Amino acid sequence: MRLIEIVADAGHTDTLSGIADQHAVTDCWWGAPADDGRRAFRMLVNDKTRQPVMDALQSLFGGSENTRIVVLPIDTVLPREEEDSQYAAAATREELMSQIEKGARVDSNFLLLTFLSTVVAAIGLIEDNVAVVVGAMVIAPLLGPIIALAFGSSLGDGDLVWKSLKAGLAGLGLAFALSFVIGVTWPVDIGRGEMLLASTEILARTDVGLDGIALALASGAAAVLSLSTGLSSTLVGVMVAVALLPPTATMGMLLGAGHPQLAAGAMLLLAVNVVCVIVAAKLVFMAKGVKPRTWHERRKARQSTLIYGSTWVILLLILLLIVLARHRVVY
Repeated sequence: MRLIEIVADAGHTDTLSGIADQHAVTDCWWGAPADDGRRAFRMLVNDKTRQPVMDALQSLFGGSENTRIVVLPIDTVLPREEEDSQYAAAATREELMSQIEKGARVDSNFLLLTFLSTVVAAIGLIEDNVAVVVGAMVIAPLLGPIIALAFGSSLGDGDLVWKSLKAGLAGLGLAFALSFVIGVTWPVDIGRGEMLLASTEILARTDVGLDGIALALASGAAAVLSLSTGLSSTLVGVMVAVALLPPTATMGMLLGAGHPQLAAGAMLLLAVNVVCVIVAAKLVFMAKGVKPRTWHERRKARQSTLIYGSTWVILLLILLLIVLARHRVVY
């Protein structure tokens, strides 16, 4: 349940009251007009009707600069109202956009977190310390741009797609460059004679199997579900499962240490994780019915979904064939 507050001209009172009646909102009230002729309207809206109410409000006010629509969280409402579990804690398209767009921003915090998480991951990988590697996964911000890319393509939002691409490339590029320097200055320990890594954490990220593909798909779906249901705290566990940063750090360190074949395995794991997360995220967005508000935007979104969806599915199939071919050669 959310409290939607609309600050608009007092002349919209009857129209807003009609929207509340049409969508059977839980409660609706408004205050006295202010000196500027505007009035604050408040609607207590359950999760089932929140998206239709938001669509109606945006259709009414469009791009009006004199109107503000604010969605506020509700901790407790008395008397309690039973809600359909199908819609419980469901986030609207606008709430998803607000959360996901933040993850695609390239700012000082994003770059600093990427830098620090790469250093932590590199130390954990070299020292074969799984706890340190997990800590690096938790603080790494690389999952945000990946989810934003899937969300932007689902809505046909070219600006968000481009923004998320830049953020993802910047994050992965910084992590790779830093880990490459670490690999040059702090060589990865390779066993004598046979190519056996002293660190099992590094070895685990130089190969990918069908289980890794299934894990990445499940993690991508869980990430979107946690966002769409408002359970953002579970993203920490999702970040640990997806593990985009350790394969990037492994690839950079191995390449810097002069082991291109092993680095190629880490690069394949990273590519599989990225593509699987995007494919799974797009499928969940489609299943959740995340789509633009207007007909014209929906048409653009369908074209975007067809183009981007086909591209990522083809890439996933190609990566799957590469994984099967590598295992056939090795075994």
